[in-house]
Amino acid sequence: QVQLVESGGGLVQPGGSLRLSCAASGSIASIFLMEWYRQAPGKERELVASVTSGGTTHYADSVKGRFTISRENAKNTVYLQMDSLKPEDTAVYYCNADTVLKEYWGKGTLVTVST
Repeated sequence: QVQLVESGGGLVQPGGSLRLSCAASGSIASIFLMEWYRQAPGKERELVASVTSGGTTHYADSVKGRFTISRENAKNTVYLQMDSLKPEDTAVYYCNADTVLKEYWGKGTLVTVST
């Protein structure tokens, strides 16, 4: 089993920055892929960014150049640095961990970009 806890969400003005954290615990050695998803009101959940156990990253086109995913293995934590935030980035952000047998989800953290 893997447990994921997100933190770092909040209210920020357009153009501002936030850093989300996802702390993993449990059978973390089995994780080969970590991802951030988001779900805006009335919309489907979408992939924002991912990082493999080897450090390869991938970004949705909508966040390229503005968001950065990283991992700190010593703390079993994955981060999502979000810069130049836009109102359309408003959503609940979820952390996801993939293992061979199963995928795991955190409960999410709300990001609101507004004046």
